[in-house]
Amino acid sequence: MQSANICPGCQHHLRFNTTHAEPQAQAVSAMRIDGTIHHPGRGEQCEYCVVVAITNEQGEKVARQVVGVGALQPGERHRYSFSVELMPVRGPKPR
Repeated sequence: MQSANICPGCQHHLRFNTTHAEPQAQAVSAMRIDGTIHHPGRGEQCEYCVVVAITNEQGEKVARQVVGVGALQPGERHRYSFSVELMPVRGPKPR
């Protein structure tokens, strides 16, 4: 994240250099998926694992991350949101 002033994961500031500060380029949402999982049974709890996998055009794995694990009690429901945001990269200014 060479050009980001704020971390997209934790939303904390990465840079505080106000001398050369420029307005942060607005991120563009390239994709967003919202969903819900629900434990339909009346028996035991269920475990779940949220996995994000990224592959390139050739089908080669670029990254695979487990972003969450948990359990659902019978009748319990969890909502999820997944988004991909694109931000322009700003290189160093020419002198």
